Amino acid sequence: MIKLDSKVPEGPIADKWNNYKSSQDLVNPANKRKLDIIIVGTGLAGAAAAASLGEMGFKVKIFGIHDSPRRAHSIAAQGGINAAKNYPNDGDSIYRLFYDTVKGGDYRAREGNVYRLAEVSNNIIDQCVARGVPFARDYGGLLANRSFGGALVSRTFYARGQTGQQLLLGAYGALMKEISRGSVEMYPRREMLDLVMIDGRARGIITRHLNTGEIERHSAHAVVMATGGYGNVFFLSTYAMNSNGSSAWQCYKKGAAFANPCFTQIHPTCIPVHGDYQSKLTLMSESLRNDGRIWVPKKKEDAQKIQKGELRPTEIPEEDRDYYLERRYPAFGNLVPRDVASRAAKERCDAGYGVGSTGLAVYLDFEEAIQRLGKNTIEARYGNLFQMYEKIVDDNPYETPMMIYPAVHYTMGGTWVDYELQTTIPGLFSAGEANFSDHGANRLGASALMQGLSDGYFVLPYTIQNYLADQINVPRFKTDLPEFEKSEKEVRERINTLLNIKGNKTVDTFHKELGKIMWEYVGMERNAEGLKKAIEEIKTIREDFWKDVKIPGEPFNVNPELEKALRVSDYLEMGELMALDALERKESCGGHFREEYQTDEGEALRNDEDFTFVSVWEFKGKDKKPELHKEPLSFEFIEVKQRSYK
Repeated sequence: MIKLDSKVPEGPIADKWNNYKSSQDLVNPANKRKLDIIIVGTGLAGAAAAASLGEMGFKVKIFGIHDSPRRAHSIAAQGGINAAKNYPNDGDSIYRLFYDTVKGGDYRAREGNVYRLAEVSNNIIDQCVARGVPFARDYGGLLANRSFGGALVSRTFYARGQTGQQLLLGAYGALMKEISRGSVEMYPRREMLDLVMIDGRARGIITRHLNTGEIERHSAHAVVMATGGYGNVFFLSTYAMNSNGSSAWQCYKKGAAFANPCFTQIHPTCIPVHGDYQSKLTLMSESLRNDGRIWVPKKKEDAQKIQKGELRPTEIPEEDRDYYLERRYPAFGNLVPRDVASRAAKERCDAGYGVGSTGLAVYLDFEEAIQRLGKNTIEARYGNLFQMYEKIVDDNPYETPMMIYPAVHYTMGGTWVDYELQTTIPGLFSAGEANFSDHGANRLGASALMQGLSDGYFVLPYTIQNYLADQINVPRFKTDLPEFEKSEKEVRERINTLLNIKGNKTVDTFHKELGKIMWEYVGMERNAEGLKKAIEEIKTIREDFWKDVKIPGEPFNVNPELEKALRVSDYLEMGELMALDALERKESCGGHFREEYQTDEGEALRNDEDFTFVSVWEFKGKDKKPELHKEPLSFEFIEVKQRSYK
């Protein structure tokens, strides 16, 4: 039976983090050298944590599935990173960033964690500038800002459309410095397949070397998960195909509770699906909504002609265009939060006004911006994104509006953590998208990079010390202990079971079947009937998977099909939990939209009386229903009210 203690410090919201740091336990420099920390994941959260903890003197081992940390999926983030520096002098503040984040998450996030995120955001920018991140600058040389959804101020720092790449290179440089110094040891091309626990604490991991197939044991005094989200459960998403939630899922099955699994973000500006043979979708940065205007034809007959290829968007006069976000949400316009923009696009397409050959697309138009600012300015701001779009779609977005449609992009749910980022397993921490802590039911754009670097650079270096302070007399663990032996045996049995099925269907066949069910019934709109159907159909697919999956090759060499099979076996369990969580949450909030719970205007209708809590799921065993625990959410410093962006 798990016990939930958020450990949020007492006192005024603005003092909580400082009070925590002032009273936390510390580890002196000589003792830090005696303590080992494992970090799984080399993206922004993992690389920043490894670099920071290594520089502090801890012995760090970092593991990643890629050949280089530079290939972590953080590199794909495009638009920017939020911070409350108020450089444009437009009224921003730490409190406003805090308020916008809680409101954007539809009041389903923990106040203390979110305020800390807003508070340390300014430190992140200073840190990144010191690392050499080439943020865009205005004419006077100051760091530039642009707007993102869910805010009435410009607080997003950016490097064209390559912000994630540049931030990751900065963290990578800091990481490589520590690797060179010897404080951090890098283990590339390793996938974590199990968590090792000794006396109830996380003490190591079992990994598979993806080049050789070798099963390895690694021990430490504490383990940090920084492995990103689980959006590839849907098959088609903006995640890299290698991105997966399997490591976090193995921790869940060892006792780390999973929080809000149904909270999935659908990003409104992605390149639409264009065939049955796609393996992923491509994001068009939310930053494009700064200058691009989203519209569909006002006349259904015009939309039908466009779908048949009989009419081009440039032939539709201004008076026959429906700028539906500007019409429905005049205060925020095209910069409403992602969940609101996504549902609005779906509503227009479902009503028959969608464009493209499938009718499942809307236009993102830069004609007015080019006339107002000039093509050179637009090219300087978004040139690489326009180039990427043209290469994929074979259409020039400077001359023809982009076509976009919502797609799975981020998971707000994840491993449950307390204020210290510690899970329900002592010694196991979770950082970045892998945890649930900061975004509630919907993440605002440009806040993923903020959370990853916040957790890695400025939170874990404090909170993990508080845990390790009483571990300085615990000797390093040998990997020949019975607990390691048992975990390795279980991993080998799982691999051998998969390889010995020798069925007739490929791993991708099962993954695609799961993805279609998830998108249909657990996607942008959900209802009780569909969710119950999804749960039953996923169970059927899972049974078929373990009887008929075909995995060629051997275990002791490069075998990407085996890698996929291990992950898809986890997705089939994750998908069921996501649907179960969505079924239990009888309200609409943020990215979780239940058709039965909406306002007369089609907006999300929360049930604050019954559902102002974090859904926390405890694994109870194979084929057993997990147990739901509830962490109540209280709001002392923000007034909870119906979200409005009108």
